[in-house]
Amino acid sequence: YLRHSIQVLTGRYDSSRDPGEISHFQALCSALSGTVGMGNIAGVAIALTKGGPGALFWMWVCALVGMATKFFTCTLAVMYRGKDDKGQVQGGPMYYIVEGLGPNWKPLACSFCLFGLFGALPLFQSNQLTGIVRKMFLEPNDFLNVSANPMLGNGFIGVVMMLVVGLVIFGGIRWIGRVASVLVPLMVLIYGGAALFILLGNVGAIPGAFALIFTDAFTGDAVAGGVLGTVIATGVRRAAFSNEAGMGTEAMAHGAARTGEPVREGMVAMLGPMIDTLIVCTITGLVILVTGVWKEGGEDGVLLTTEAFTSGLGAFGPYVLLVCVLFFSFSSMIGYSYYVTKCAAFLFGSWTRVPILIFYLVAILVSAFVSLDNVINFMDIMFGMMAVPTILSTILLAPRVMKAFHEYVERQGLRG
Repeated sequence: YLRHSIQVLTGRYDSSRDPGEISHFQALCSALSGTVGMGNIAGVAIALTKGGPGALFWMWVCALVGMATKFFTCTLAVMYRGKDDKGQVQGGPMYYIVEGLGPNWKPLACSFCLFGLFGALPLFQSNQLTGIVRKMFLEPNDFLNVSANPMLGNGFIGVVMMLVVGLVIFGGIRWIGRVASVLVPLMVLIYGGAALFILLGNVGAIPGAFALIFTDAFTGDAVAGGVLGTVIATGVRRAAFSNEAGMGTEAMAHGAARTGEPVREGMVAMLGPMIDTLIVCTITGLVILVTGVWKEGGEDGVLLTTEAFTSGLGAFGPYVLLVCVLFFSFSSMIGYSYYVTKCAAFLFGSWTRVPILIFYLVAILVSAFVSLDNVINFMDIMFGMMAVPTILSTILLAPRVMKAFHEYVERQGLRG
């Protein structure tokens, strides 16, 4: 139903009379603003250095499964919308757990929100953006004397990020949706165009890169030392962080879509993992593989991707990537803020919006000082814990989604 999904996305079925706050396109862009981010640039590099080229194959597998997962979670987010303490219609796992399974399941909904408060913090984005800005600008110019006082440079970058992100996120989902609908397509075009230019310059190495991906996916010989489990686990973890399928965050964005047809939004949501992982992550992975920089290793993902762009585009490469990193990080930071405020509002009430956004901005500053390994481990744990209530409730409610799906297909006269 790809064709139908695109028709919905382009506004063919939009109606101002439908419930919701933003259009299908804005809902997808809001979700993508959180997913198409540093996980696509730095996360893929980390996956290749720690799990080998084969990890990319398992990212693809996870994305295909994630497309199905997103269909169910995002359909449910519209099917079982709830109301907050102000009476405003809301969507997301916490609401479809209570509305779909009943009030006795509220502890499960609260557990999702509790982990979502921390899992949706933009720690990875802030950490990696700080790294590339310090490496490219502060250190070469010895700005703020970062050579002798690197923490001062990190603090400066963190404060600037706080101020810029704060200008957008206090505007709510409608402002986030407007910004994301412009920012997401633009950043994908810039990043994709630059990466494709590099791939065309190394077109002879592309078949070998694909062969290495498929071979290493079942051996793990390249980097993971022959431990296949490491390859699979690395690919799944990085894909889950990148496209967030099954984590529940995506359902909160799509739950705000203006539509009276839950299945329709579920079909639009399936485009997310395809764009995020099957397209953007694959492009990043191929650039790193064909330029050969993955063999050098390195713990910092964004700096490894910078080396790949330098190899492919020369001295101009790092600056192109910097623009992309700024867009990707900023889009993720504004997208994640919506998830954190919704989790807090469900747990404590809508009055917490301003305090929780301040907490969110402080977390951006703190993550500028924390080591990358600690950030990754913390985020993986939080995302994993968010997935437990999301997947459990989705499995229990899946038969209702399938019934609605068959009714919608028949009513619309669609063919598979």
